[in-house]
Amino acid sequence: MKPYQQTVPFILALLACLTPFVTSPTALVIGFFLASFGLVPSQVNLAKITKKLLAYSIVGLGFGIHFEQALAVTSNGIGLIITSIVGTLVIGWWLTKLLKLEQKLGYLIAAGTAICGGSAIAAVSPAIKAEDEDIGLALATVFVLNSIALFVFPVIGHALNLDQQTFGTWAAIAIHDTSSVVGAASAYGEEALTTATTLKLARALWIIPVAFLSAFIFRNDSKKITIPYFILFYCAAIAFSDLLPQFEDAYTLIFDISKRALVVCLFLIGCGISVSKLKAAGAKPLIFGVTLWVLISTSSLAWLTLA
Repeated sequence: MKPYQQTVPFILALLACLTPFVTSPTALVIGFFLASFGLVPSQVNLAKITKKLLAYSIVGLGFGIHFEQALAVTSNGIGLIITSIVGTLVIGWWLTKLLKLEQKLGYLIAAGTAICGGSAIAAVSPAIKAEDEDIGLALATVFVLNSIALFVFPVIGHALNLDQQTFGTWAAIAIHDTSSVVGAASAYGEEALTTATTLKLARALWIIPVAFLSAFIFRNDSKKITIPYFILFYCAAIAFSDLLPQFEDAYTLIFDISKRALVVCLFLIGCGISVSKLKAAGAKPLIFGVTLWVLISTSSLAWLTLA
């Protein structure tokens, strides 16, 4: 295939990902189809570009975190938040060994389940130096479960007669990505939406300690820890926007651009996945993701309704 026959579809797809019509899961699928049909330019180092763009995107997302509000919500539910995050990571580590799943892949899915889906995976992957293939498989697993949760959670909530606050809290803990949390909660009610959105943004703060912990756990043989410096800039972005609230419009713009950049990242990651790679990975990543998700969903629901 001639270079321009690869480049033209790739550029058109990339431009489409810059529009608001393409969501994160869609971008990943588009990249996957291009890779499967050999329409990804081989002369471009997509892995290097993706890693840098991921870091920039995460820093930009920090401008969308309102520190005082997030801290207040975190302090109100600190026990449940810490227990769910630590519990998910520990159980994920154990399941990874039980299923004999690749360690970094299992850790990425667990981190995405524990905190905030694709954003957590994007933040943790540079800290542990994950391969693009592992990142893509982790994101694909999370997005599949997100799509299911968007429709299933409101049905379960109504069947169990959960009140607005309980459902909002449950959605924020048990659904991976913020977008799906907002979608499920908005379908349930206004109070559920407010509770779920605020709590989910509060959980996003936990990307910071988890990223540093991840760098320590996956340090190389020389025992040298790779410091994820972009997380420091993420903290700086949160502090800057909190100390200078008069620039709220600029922060909103940066946050929106960063979310769109993250969609582009997922497109590029999708370009590194193919049918052959998925077959080689097998069903283990999905089985792992589903098992971990069911455990955290049922246990958190039991905590909220029986406590």
